[in-house]
Amino acid sequence: MNSSSLKTYKKIYQDPILANIEWSDIENLFESLGARISEGSGSRVRVELNGERAVFHRPHPESTTDKGAVKSVRRFLENAGVKP
Repeated sequence: MNSSSLKTYKKIYQDPILANIEWSDIENLFESLGARISEGSGSRVRVELNGERAVFHRPHPESTTDKGAVKSVRRFLENAGVKP
């Protein structure tokens, strides 16, 4: 994991939950962890990591996440065996 991905990882697990993480940074984190990412219809993004699968929606028109999306990313990472 490079330093940029590590910063994003720390932001995801920060309390209180942040609502301004760039979605592209989260996708880069997924890729650095070895996840497979594929495009779905519309703004959907399918992610598979360590046998765990999830579908996320890219935020739009802004490029940053909301708190609910960050919670979902946390849960996905934990279920995939990536823990803080």
